[in-house]
Amino acid sequence: MVDNFELRDSDNGNSLETGVFYHEIFSRRSYLTIGTRLREFPGAFEILKKRYNNIVVFESKPVSEDLVLRVHSPELLEGVKEDGLCSTAWHSAGGVVEATEKVFSGEIRNSFCFIGAGGHHAGKRTFWGFCCFNDVVLAIQNLREKYGNVRFAIIDTDAHHGDGTRELIAEDRNVLHYCICSTDYVSDDGLKVDVSFIGKSREEYITMVKAFGSMVESFKPDLIYWYFGHDTHEGDYGDIGLTVKDYIEIARFLKEVAERNSDGKLVVVLGGGSSPQIATESCLAIIEELAKG
Repeated sequence: MVDNFELRDSDNGNSLETGVFYHEIFSRRSYLTIGTRLREFPGAFEILKKRYNNIVVFESKPVSEDLVLRVHSPELLEGVKEDGLCSTAWHSAGGVVEATEKVFSGEIRNSFCFIGAGGHHAGKRTFWGFCCFNDVVLAIQNLREKYGNVRFAIIDTDAHHGDGTRELIAEDRNVLHYCICSTDYVSDDGLKVDVSFIGKSREEYITMVKAFGSMVESFKPDLIYWYFGHDTHEGDYGDIGLTVKDYIEIARFLKEVAERNSDGKLVVVLGGGSSPQIATESCLAIIEELAKG
């Protein structure tokens, strides 16, 4: 239960609201940091509560095993069950699945999903790098089963390549996947793109993000995902020199891109990072941008 903040189960949403998906276990035990990164939550939500009345916190529910097996192999599922550090994976993926459904249906305008275990390194049969279930691909699978062949655009700004996500959607021509990482690559169809941040300035990084906006203009997705990792922040373990100010600029830009191309449907999923202070400041700043009119 999230104390002192409005908590919703599922009903009575409003299309102008920003949904925040969170579970208290993410603050106690996290695969990414074994428990400390989100230690300021849920108390930190009080800061936003004082400023905005259009933010609603949903308690993340566990993903179903049936859905997991429609994306991952039985061997991966058994491996996750046996890995004690994956104990938060069920609620982490479940929050992203539910957030996607609520944003797509118009129950809420956009969303930010906290996680305890990451997703973008989880492929069909293997998981690594602090990731257990591929949260975004599970959400895509769930939404398509309910609404048909929905089109998605994914931008991944975590410091590391989203190899699991790429593997799972490699042949999917209705998913645009744009990853800012340490290599350069473009698929034959132009829908799977890696751009390297190596040797680039902060200004050049923002330019790379804006190139995604141009691709979205042509692709016209129904919903946009942003894999956000604060591991790219100065002083965090994937430090490439970014700051919270940069995250705010990216959030503002992606929100505008979503409003122009996908009716505002934007789902932000927390990725890598270890610093509690950076986690608190950056997550709250992004949620605030999502909630602004």
